[in-house]
Amino acid sequence: MGILAAATDERVADVKVNEDELSVRLMDGRTISVPLVWYPRLLNATAKQRKNWQISGGGYGIHWEEIDEDLSTEGLLRGAPAPNPLVAEIA
Repeated sequence: MGILAAATDERVADVKVNEDELSVRLMDGRTISVPLVWYPRLLNATAKQRKNWQISGGGYGIHWEEIDEDLSTEGLLRGAPAPNPLVAEIA
């Protein structure tokens, strides 16, 4: 009896951002949803700025030009929030 590996495609298909959450639908049908507080630039952006995103990195990233934010599907799948700038300044 063989085991079939599920085909995965972690490229971005669609992005939705509201006041509380970032949701990214992947090409393989999965959706990743994370709290917006993980990404302060998105949290503090206007609704118009949040909607102005582009797929980047060969389909594996999301870029918001106006707010200088870049996220990858790899980081989202790992559950990696943005680094805390206050901690980086202290280190």
